[in-house]
Order: sequence, then C-alpha cells, then structure tokens
Amino acid sequence: MFDQSSENSHAATPQPLSSDLMSELLLGMRFDGLHYNRIQITPPFGIRFGEDPSRAQFHFIARGTLYLRTGDGTVYALKCGGAVLLPRGGVHSLLSDPKMTCLDVTDFNATALSRRVDDIQVCAPDMCRSTDTLIFSGCMEFDLGSMHPLVSMMPEVMQVGTLIDRNPEILPILEAMAREVSSARAGFAGILSRLADVVSASIVRGWVECGCGDAAGWVEALRDPRLGRVISAVHRDPGRDWTVANMAVEMGSSRSVFAERFLDVTGMTPLRYVTELRMRLASQWIGRDGMSIDMVADRLGYGSQAAFSRAFKRVTGRSPGAMRGV
Repeated sequence: MFDQSSENSHAATPQPLSSDLMSELLLGMRFDGLHYNRIQITPPFGIRFGEDPSRAQFHFIARGTLYLRTGDGTVYALKCGGAVLLPRGGVHSLLSDPKMTCLDVTDFNATALSRRVDDIQVCAPDMCRSTDTLIFSGCMEFDLGSMHPLVSMMPEVMQVGTLIDRNPEILPILEAMAREVSSARAGFAGILSRLADVVSASIVRGWVECGCGDAAGWVEALRDPRLGRVISAVHRDPGRDWTVANMAVEMGSSRSVFAERFLDVTGMTPLRYVTELRMRLASQWIGRDGMSIDMVADRLGYGSQAAFSRAFKRVTGRSPGAMRGV
C-alpha cells in the first residue's frame, strides 16, 4: 500500500500500536484543501507540482495511466482509479512517459469552477476524448495535531493500493470520485474536494494502523509500554503541572532513567515535548476553534494570559492573537 524502499523489505514487521494510541494519533488529524485542479489532458504531457514543500499533495487518476516522478528522480506507475498522497509535498511531476519534460501546473490556462477548484483542459482537437488522461489534484494543508512529528516520518509517497483489500469501504469513494470527475455535474467541484480529503485521511489512517511503517524514534516511544503510558497521560491532561519527576512516576522509573530514555527515543527532553504539545494545541484551539486566549491559557495550565503569551511567542515566534483565522 505505501511505497517503501526495497532495503526495508526484509525488516521485521513493526508491532502495531494500541487502539487507544491510534485514536490519539488520529484525533487531531486535519486536511484543509487549499486549491484543487481538474485536469483533462491529451498525452504526451508532463506536469510539475509542489513548489511549496510545506503543503501536502493529492492526486487521483480517473482515466488513463501515468507516472509520478519525485524530486530525486524516483518513478512510480499510477493506474486508473488510483490515488496517491505526498504528505510533505515537494517538487514532483505527473507524466505520460517517465522521460517527458514538464511544465509547471501554473503555466496552463485554467478556468475557475469554484473558489478553490480550477479546470485545466489541454486536449488535442482531432483526438477522441476517451484517449485523454483525467486527473483530480489537490494542494492541502495537512495537520496531525499534537502528533505532528509523525509527518516527517511518513513515506514520501503513499498510495491507496491494498488499502482497498483491508478497507473495502474506500472503493465506493474512489468510484464516486471517478464519476464526479468524468461527468462534471452541477456541484461536482465541491463534492470532489471533500472526497479527496476523505481519501487522504484514509491513507494516513491505514499507515497508522499498519504500525507507522518503519518510523523510528518518536513512534518507538509509543511502542514502549511504559513510555507510551507517559505520553498518553500528557496528551490526556496537557494542562497538568508536568515535571520530570511526576512523568518518571508515570513510567515507574527514576528521573534520570526516564529522562535519558525519553530523549533517546523522541529526540527532545520531556519538558520540551510538553511545551511543544501545548503550543500546537493552543494553535488549533485559537485558530481553528476560535477559543479565547485566556481560556486556552487556563486549559493549558498557565497562571496568566501573559505567561501563556510569552511561552507561545517563544516557541512559535508569533503572538497567540496572530493565530486568529489561520
């Protein structure tokens, strides 16, 4: 389902995460579609995407077969009816032939179908339209909430693949996308953008349910029952007055053993982890949920709004008020 290098094919199968931790991973997951393109194009072609590396990119192939070439030159074959997610975005291309040169997607003439969806048609006039390739692509803001460190551990390219075998309910969604892209009925642009978000979230969920692939470090902490217990407790109650001492009690070890183990597997100190978690939650609660700054400060255990604001700016480089509407 998810493309991995052949070097990892012989590695031991990772232990799955518990259902509680899986739920925690997925609770804050959010895909916000920024811009989508319905692309109908006659081969041969090459289209370049992803100049903004901070945005996830999604592609669905409604008709035809094509290739995806990543920035390092790796090529993936994509079949009709397939979907692919690049969680970290980055420069990549969709091509009718792996050796094709490319134009950037912004170089094509586009017609606005809705506020966030454009239609691009580059069709040879004397060809049967059934020979055209039909693609629906989306540029998305991908947020895993408090578990955002996992994004950097995901494969560069994640295909829907055998997700259909384990989760057959995804097949009707892909079939609905194919119908909407092909028929272009009234309101299809809005429907497609929402379906693309659902498929992208399903791909990520499948990766988590498979044990997060070969991801190490931070995920290893979740597979360690004692460290996983600490992390779960922190996420359940981020506003508690967390110290190395009381986190060590949760783990059932000395402070020095706990602190060393936590740093080894997460790459950060326990207190830094708590602070960064709080600031990510604060960003969501203020920007997405419209919660007042003083309420956020109280929920996260800060004695005053001023103390919270100082901590927020120190970690994020922005004031809490700047998150409004983000």
